[in-house]
Amino acid sequence: MKIGVIADTHSKLIPKKILDEFKKVDFIVHAGDFCTVEDYRLLSSFNKIIAVYGNMDEPALVKKLPEKTVFSFGKFLIGLTHGHGPSKKVLTFVQESFCKDKVDAVIFGHSHDPINQVINGVLYFNPGSPNDDIVAPYNSYGIIEIKDNQLVGHIIKV
Repeated sequence: MKIGVIADTHSKLIPKKILDEFKKVDFIVHAGDFCTVEDYRLLSSFNKIIAVYGNMDEPALVKKLPEKTVFSFGKFLIGLTHGHGPSKKVLTFVQESFCKDKVDAVIFGHSHDPINQVINGVLYFNPGSPNDDIVAPYNSYGIIEIKDNQLVGHIIKV
C-alpha cells in the first residue's frame, strides 16, 4: 500500500510527474495550503484525497476541510495537520499538537522544508513543496508505504 503526500502547492502548477505518480497510489494526502477550492478539486480528480486546510487557504476551503485529522492506513494511524509558526519551530508545534494522540506517523507542511524522521517511534513527514521556488531547499513530494510491516517514508525530488 502506498499514499502520495503533498503540501504547500499554493495554487501553482503541480508537475505532471507527480500527478502521474498519484494516479498509482491508494490515495493522496495534502497537508494544506492549496489556496483555492478549485485547486482541491483538481487534485481530487486524480485520486481519493485526505486533506486539511493551511494558513493560506481561502475561507471556503477552511469551511470544507479540518485543521487536524487522524486516519487509518492499514493497521497504522496517521495524524495530519498543516503546521504553523516559524519554519524552525514547525516540527515542535506539530509534535505538541499530536502529543495526546496515539499515532504512528504525522504528516504536515507549512515550512516547505522536507522532513522524514522517526522521533520516539513516530514518523514525522513533511513532503516539502513541489513548486516553491523561493523558500524550499528543492521541490519535492512524498510517498509513504507499508513495507515489512512498518511505515516507510520517501522524499522525492522533482
